Parts: sequence; structure tokens; C-alpha cells
Amino acid sequence: MRMVMRYGIGIISAVFGVAVWASGAWAQEASQLPAVSKINSGDTAWVLAASALVLAMVSPGLALFYGGLVRSKNVLGTIMHSFIILCLVSLIWVLCGYSLAFGPDKGGVIGGLDWAGLSGVGVDPHPRYGPTIPHQAFMVFQLMFAVFTPALITGAFAERMRFSALLLFAVLWSLLVYAPLAHWVWGGGWLKKLGALDFAGGTVVHISAGVGALACALVLGQRRGYGTDYMAPHNLPFTLLGTGLLWFGWIGFNGGSALGANGTAVGAIVATQTAAATAALTWMVVEWLHRGKPTALGVASGAVAGMATVTPGAGYVSPFSAILIGLAAGTFCYFAIVCKGKLRYDDSLDVVGIHAVGGITGILATGLLASKAINPSGADGLFFGNPAQFGIQAMAACAAVLFSFIGTYMILKLVDGLMGLRVSSEEEAIGLDLSQHNERAYS
Repeated sequence: MRMVMRYGIGIISAVFGVAVWASGAWAQEASQLPAVSKINSGDTAWVLAASALVLAMVSPGLALFYGGLVRSKNVLGTIMHSFIILCLVSLIWVLCGYSLAFGPDKGGVIGGLDWAGLSGVGVDPHPRYGPTIPHQAFMVFQLMFAVFTPALITGAFAERMRFSALLLFAVLWSLLVYAPLAHWVWGGGWLKKLGALDFAGGTVVHISAGVGALACALVLGQRRGYGTDYMAPHNLPFTLLGTGLLWFGWIGFNGGSALGANGTAVGAIVATQTAAATAALTWMVVEWLHRGKPTALGVASGAVAGMATVTPGAGYVSPFSAILIGLAAGTFCYFAIVCKGKLRYDDSLDVVGIHAVGGITGILATGLLASKAINPSGADGLFFGNPAQFGIQAMAACAAVLFSFIGTYMILKLVDGLMGLRVSSEEEAIGLDLSQHNERAYS
């Protein structure tokens, strides 16, 4: 407890110091901003609405989706993961995360701290990050992605990580894994310069979260009683409600990445809806043939897999290509989860099978199916006469896999050495709700 308090006081002191410095720097910078603006009200309204939609994906969407999948003694602790990451990463993003991800490029690897505390990030547009919307609108839209990604990882270690360890892990992972990868792909880093296509987060969000989840599952080990105890979802209606909210929010997740109310946004929304529906139906059929009965959980998992898989190519592919992506997502992600049981790693809520496999499939599919006829600012894929693009996409996927796994593994080992990752065997038996928060979801 003393160690937790000491770390907490240190973090709060650092945050307060940066905030005081940044407030003065921001005021000075803001006074120098040009008076003339090129803001488009329609584009701005759409990006702000999309930000709200992505926020709903985290809490309550992902919180309910994961909360329904765990046992009843862990539901509050699992929902708390998404909620507290929303709070924690929001603050980190404003103080320095946004600057590291999208600030002026430093060698193609990371952004500088020029925009720490949002110094210089005002209401005038930035030419690279949405020429028709306020810079802060782009910042807050990207904030929601920065929150959603580590929240996804929590499904891999559900029911067994200490809450204090989660807090430190989320801070370090956001700064040391998410921010650099976002800079590589979206902030002018080396993958962006190479020509990698990732419309809304195949590498930055889904591969990084899914592969990070694999590292978490391996380092923390299996849950107490894994393979022998009954660990079925305690509330599937929660999970289905969460799926609906995720689907609702994904319209903003992918459509908002066009950074304007335009044709690209429309195409991304059509692709997202088409792939999600196709993947849900595909998963249902494959499961029906494989196990003998279709399940509600299978349909929900398929829909999420379809949306994750189409994310990197949503703004670059046709509706027919989105159907092909949905077919691949529903098939590959289903069998990835089947293989999990044979490989014996305990990814509690199937983050690896849905997001790592879906993200890799989506990035590679973008290299096959992207078309400049759909989005002139993109590139043609292999099937449209540009085989080099598939190689670039494969390189981006490999870079994201290696960086996320190694970075996550090192962070986990550091956190484990500082305060320990897992709850005790007794606390795990009691459940996280009581052992970590002294609360019950159900009387």
C-alpha cells in the first residue's frame, strides 16, 4: 500500500508540474495564432460527433461487452478497467501523449514534446491533421483511439491482474507503445513515409492491442482453475448490448477517420457496415457447421471481428471488397479462437483471436484490395496493379507485431518487478470485485 501511495504521489506531482508549465506555454502560443480560419462547420461537427461515438465504444460499449463475458464475481472490476483507462489515458494524452504521437517528427520514430500540454494545439486547423477542422478537434478524436486501444488489451488478463498494476501498465503502454506506433503510421513517421495504408487503425489499434494481449496472456499465465473450472460468460445480454454499442460507435471510429463530412466518410461507413454484417453471418455459419449450433456470442464476436478487420481499409475499398474482408474475418478469427484452446494460452476474452488476427488480416487485405478509384489519396493494391503495396502492408504488419509484443513484454516485466502483476490465489478465488474494490455487482 505504501508503495502504491508513493507511486501515486509521484505521478500526481509530475502531472501537476507539467500542467502548470503547459498552461503558460499554451496561453503564449495561443496569442500568436493567426486570426483567419478555414474551418468548415460541417466537417467539424462530424468529427466531434465521431469522437463522441468512439467514446461510447469504450464506456459503455467495451465495458459491457467484456463485463458480460467474465464471471459474476469479476464484472465490476472488468467494467472498471475500461472506465479508469478512459480517465487516465485522457489526461496522459493531453499532457504529452498527443505530442509524442503527432508532434513534429523526430527521425521518423517519435514526435517531439513541442505540443506537450497542448501548447500550440489550438482552434485553427493544422494542414496535415484536417485542414477544415480545428486542431483540437483532431486531437480529441485521436484521444478516443488512444483510450480504446489499451482498453482492448484488458480482455486478455481479465479476472487476474491487480488494479494498481493495471494503472501503471496503462500509462507506460500508452506512452511507450501506442504513441510511437501512432507516430510511425499517422504522425509522419517512417511507415507513413514508406506508404503504408492504415485508414483507421489496423496496425495502430488492432494489431498493437491484439499482440500486446498475447504478451499479457503469456506473462500473467492461466487463470486459477483454467481448463477445469466453469468459466462461461455470466451475462450474455450485457455482451450483446455492448456489441450493439461497439457497432454503433464504429461508424464514428471508421467514418470519422475521413476527418470531414465527405464521400470518403460515406464509403468508410458503408464498408464498415457491410464487413460487420458479413463477418457476423460467416462466423454463425462456420460455427454452426463446426459445433452443430449457432450462438449469440458467436454472432457478436463475428461482428466485432468484421469491424476490426475492415478498419485499416475502410476508406480505401469498395463494398464488394468489404464483403470479401468480412468473409475472411468471420472465418480466420473463428478458427484462431478454436486454436487458442489447443495452444493452451489463456486469453480470457479472445482479444488475440479477434483483434490481432483481424488486424493482420485487414492490413494485408488492404494491400490486396485498396483502390485509388475509391480514394485518390490512397494507393492501388495488388489486385489493382500495384504489387508493391502488399509488400509495404506486410512490412507494416510485421513492424507492429514485433514492436507491440517486445514493448508490452518489457513493460509487464517492469511492472511485475515494481509491484507485482497478479492478484494472490485467494484474491482471485474471491473475485476482483471484492478483493480489489470491496464491492459486489449483485447482492
